[in-house]
Amino acid sequence: MSNIILHHYPNSPFSEKVRLILGYKAIPWQSVLIPRIMPKPDVVALTGGYRRTPFMQIGADIYCDTALMCDELERRFPTPSLYPTGVPRGLVDTFAQWADSTLFWQGAIGYAFQPKSLAFMFADAPPEAAKAFAADRAAMRAGAPRIGPAESTGALKVFLQRLDSMLATQPFLLSNTPSLADFSTYHPLWFVRRIEPIAAILATVKNVLPWMDRMNAIGHGTATKFASADAIALAESTPTHVADLPWHDEHDIAAGTAVTITPLDYAFDAVAGELVIATANELAIKRTDERAGEVIVRFPRVGYKLERVTT
Repeated sequence: MSNIILHHYPNSPFSEKVRLILGYKAIPWQSVLIPRIMPKPDVVALTGGYRRTPFMQIGADIYCDTALMCDELERRFPTPSLYPTGVPRGLVDTFAQWADSTLFWQGAIGYAFQPKSLAFMFADAPPEAAKAFAADRAAMRAGAPRIGPAESTGALKVFLQRLDSMLATQPFLLSNTPSLADFSTYHPLWFVRRIEPIAAILATVKNVLPWMDRMNAIGHGTATKFASADAIALAESTPTHVADLPWHDEHDIAAGTAVTITPLDYAFDAVAGELVIATANELAIKRTDERAGEVIVRFPRVGYKLERVTT
């Protein structure tokens, strides 16, 4: 049985990114379905409050943010690589970061969250479900300004033209094989494509939909259903271990210090614990939960704020 556990829900765009990478690398994985809105008590037991979807679990190690999940999957399962030969890794990572942020928020999500989209998404749900979802996402955004549908539509059309030109001479964005850039670009457009009243925008260019079909054909590999209670029990029964990694200090905070780690862009839920990892690319804390026991909650350095706990 694989030790990779993905906590996700079916319609989560960032989850689709990781599901496809698991399929591409032929990694068997265990699937824990979680609620798409709060409350999420089993999620909080493992993450300490991080509420974004998905997160990945390997024993008592909890990986937050798909950027870090992809790094860890590449490290553990290097073949086939997310970094094709001949393409600079920095180019792949920079493109993927643009897709996960600018394309996702300014293009896909701003365009997707319009009244006819929400009506389609919740057509078979009671009215209170749509209201609860809207309230949950508003809380996640915490007052951050939203981009209007006209601006998002215009931006998405520009982005699609750029992607279309890249796909005119090769099957994938940066190479003849998929890279992390493809998986990161695919999931925002996958979300748009699933919403029938607005999906036609993807057909305004020639090469994007055929590329999406190639990406979709990768599939999700072999997934086994796993209960969230079992995932918590696994974490509780797995001893924690922190490798002796180079310490990269930007905050004048020593190992073992009580800290919080908080996203910088949305879902500003701080996770508190003892700082145990601070590399050039990763931050991690050790924390104890009454149900999950001692866990290591891990974050990418980029996109997160590290602060000392003051009393």
